[in-house]
Amino acid sequence: MRLSWRARRRWSLVVLLVALPAYVVAAVTVMNALDRPPLLVELAIYVGLGLAWALPLRFVFHGIGREEEPDGR
Repeated sequence: MRLSWRARRRWSLVVLLVALPAYVVAAVTVMNALDRPPLLVELAIYVGLGLAWALPLRFVFHGIGREEEPDGR
């Protein structure tokens, strides 16, 4: 099922305003529970966690900055 431009725009707002802050809080909580690993390991974990949320949701953000097409796609 393909989402319309309008639906993707709404879902992108939900992801950025609700899901992403919750994900950041969860990631920081998990990192604090690990008792601060070495700096490079911590950096690698944060980069991995950053990609872990962005890659699966890239279809939601695709084309959001463009004007709506006349046929609604």
